[in-house]
Amino acid sequence: MKGLILSTALVSGAMAAAGPYMPCGGKGFTGETTCVSGYTCTVQNDYYSQCVQGSAGGAVSAQAQATTMKTSTRRSCKSKSAYASDVAPHVPTTTSSPSSTSAPVVAVSSPAKPVDTKPASLTSTHAASIVIPAKSSSAAPVKPSATSAKPSAAEVKPTTTAAKPSTTAASVTTKATSSSKTAAPTSASAPAASASSTPVKSGKFKWFGINQSGAEFGTGAIPGVVGKDYIFPDTNSITTLMNDGYTTFRVSYLMERLVPSGLTGSFDAAYLAGLTKAIEHITSSGGYAVLDAHNYGRFQNNIITDTAAFKTYFTNLATQFKSNANVVFDTNNEYNSMDQDLVLKLNQAAIDGIRATGSTNWIWAEGNSWTGAHSWTSVNDNMKGLTDPLDKTVYEMHQYLDSDSSGTSADCVSATIGVERVKDATAWLRTNKKVGVLGEFAGGANAQCKEAVAGLLDYLQENSDVWQGAAFWAAGAMWGSYMFSFEPETGTGYNYYNELLKTYQ
Repeated sequence: MKGLILSTALVSGAMAAAGPYMPCGGKGFTGETTCVSGYTCTVQNDYYSQCVQGSAGGAVSAQAQATTMKTSTRRSCKSKSAYASDVAPHVPTTTSSPSSTSAPVVAVSSPAKPVDTKPASLTSTHAASIVIPAKSSSAAPVKPSATSAKPSAAEVKPTTTAAKPSTTAASVTTKATSSSKTAAPTSASAPAASASSTPVKSGKFKWFGINQSGAEFGTGAIPGVVGKDYIFPDTNSITTLMNDGYTTFRVSYLMERLVPSGLTGSFDAAYLAGLTKAIEHITSSGGYAVLDAHNYGRFQNNIITDTAAFKTYFTNLATQFKSNANVVFDTNNEYNSMDQDLVLKLNQAAIDGIRATGSTNWIWAEGNSWTGAHSWTSVNDNMKGLTDPLDKTVYEMHQYLDSDSSGTSADCVSATIGVERVKDATAWLRTNKKVGVLGEFAGGANAQCKEAVAGLLDYLQENSDVWQGAAFWAAGAMWGSYMFSFEPETGTGYNYYNELLKTYQ
């Protein structure tokens, strides 16, 4: 979902006007302030304006931005709704070290996102900019979003000649399972294989928890200042969530902050220390920490095409964390608008780099088109070609319940939309003898969404032979009044969904 996705430019060279969903204004912005035909420069907050299709309600020109914004509501990474607060962000008094803070920082924006319905062909002229696009639209018939481009009628299926993965470790498998899981994760546990075509509800997920957002915030300020531009997960909040029974935390971070000199470069000591503190806090209590490279398949505003460098990055990352069996490596958050074969190759490079270190950690691999479950079979079928010598790669999908699956609205299409949007992906996983995890999901604080979320989780557990878990989007000290915030004890999502979600642990 979400926040700041790095979207590719559709034209090469210098542009006379900003392209679709490109930045077009904000404090300190020096680029184009007009948009191409059919798009309007719309203020999201005083630091960020974006070219949105049509003339969305409330659109304000970038030139008029300074006089229309009342306060400094800093743009945050995964904002998806119009629930921004006018309260100025609180800045912790101590920012010299990357330690976590429990002080809430309000930093929520409300950008619109474009709809991505098929993988784009990657050419040498593709450029990328930090924007906040939407994910692919739902396959189900829904009302079109006022600020999203309509999806095309058909999605292009990727072609690939990659071989299906082989299993070389009999003791570990990601084949279909039906075994019960314990509430507390064990680092060496792996789902047991089952050839049954009838799903058996396990009653427990292997991984069930909450996304931890904050360290990926502030992409307009790299490297940025901790406590001002971004923040690491609050260990006190994590403790509260673990006491609530959650065992898995997907911790977002930016690759540019971790390796500022490039993908093959050395780690920034301060940023690594802040990240490691959160990871060790989670895993020392028996939880799983998922290292989420929240980069959308980009690095320093460009689509990553150097698979060798990508492999080196994950070799270095795995070397740093492989001794901790409860660390899970997420290859990259929500690849989008990229060549489909490239997405496959990047995922394979990450797997190869991790395994080259001798790491036996679990790996979560994401697909193209924002890794949407609803579009998985039409976009990411070639992902079945991934190979892992330990067969411990899990297919991570995301699914939101609003009209275009972007997670930018608190409304859900129907009480059954969650189930409808993951059915095809469920069949794909079972047919290809894979297992998946829903790495992001959420719903608004209303009765219809709650019913849709419950239905979705019921369905995933009923199909636990192929679905190993799910994580709600998202906790984080900077969310403020964000509609999905799961930050204890003030988050809207936490207060509305916590008791429900606890029943699925």
